[in-house]
Amino acid sequence: MDFKKHHISLLRQQEPFDFNSTALALFRFQAQHNNVYRQYLDYLKVKPNKVDTLAKIPFLPIEFFKEQQVVTGAFEPEAIFYSSGTTQQARSQHFVVDLNLYHEVSERIFEHFYGSLQDYVILALLPSYLEQGGSSLVAMADDFIKKSGQQEEGFYLQNLDKLLETIRLAKGRGKKVLLLGVSYALLDLADKVQGKLDFAGVTVMETGGMKGRRREMIREELHALLTSGLGVASIHSEYGMTELLSQGYSQGEGIFWPGYTMKILLRDLNDPFDVRDDLRSGGINVIDLANVHSCAFIETKDIGRKHPDGSFEVLGRFDNSDIRGCNLLVG
Repeated sequence: MDFKKHHISLLRQQEPFDFNSTALALFRFQAQHNNVYRQYLDYLKVKPNKVDTLAKIPFLPIEFFKEQQVVTGAFEPEAIFYSSGTTQQARSQHFVVDLNLYHEVSERIFEHFYGSLQDYVILALLPSYLEQGGSSLVAMADDFIKKSGQQEEGFYLQNLDKLLETIRLAKGRGKKVLLLGVSYALLDLADKVQGKLDFAGVTVMETGGMKGRRREMIREELHALLTSGLGVASIHSEYGMTELLSQGYSQGEGIFWPGYTMKILLRDLNDPFDVRDDLRSGGINVIDLANVHSCAFIETKDIGRKHPDGSFEVLGRFDNSDIRGCNLLVG
């Protein structure tokens, strides 16, 4: 049996599958066929056949994607996604074998929470991502725009007046509007709007990131400024990153729900190998079953809170100078 084909067929089918057993099978496969991950497990003296629960799986520190080719097996990538960053910073790389799989999973997750893409005019205010290139977020937004069948222009850099006119026309035609934007660009838009356009019925979704353009601020302050400036009741959010092929979504109040291929676990803030269900808050570990060709088990730099119903919040980030956990192969 070709494991990858079988695994991908599970993700593409409409019937539910057992997440835990699927994740454990993928762990054992990647422990054998992902060279970077296998070396990491060897260093930790972890025997994959002894790992029988998700909490026992060692999660790969996300920094490895900056210095190593984190791939499972040998292949020619169809695309390479890059994280944002300055010219002085190493950018994470995610080697993608099958863009169709990425798009299918992303579309299914979005439509589970928001309904058919064809019901929307999708507008993307993502200047920094567009300028740097190689963004997974831009690739997802571009696919969503095409799948929506809209006639309106989808991407915007600094032309905020044109963006506002597009929103006004779309609303006038009775269309749902989804505005997907990086945080600092949405704040620029809110400064410009100042009540000049009724945003009722517009779903405003921030993707995070000041990118050095504005001061960093906590979510509550950001969302308060955006709701006031744009005149909307709540701000939606997308939880995703270069190293993941799946997303989570928040429809307000910073409460995220992971997609069907995604599970959130928490690790102790002082011991990255202590993963427990009873932690009130901790470092966010992500299982992403769509990462079949890279690594599905990622130790992120985010700090979060998980709720009994499976939803989660993002509370902040670890200090970038403090790389926790084993730094084997990093640097």
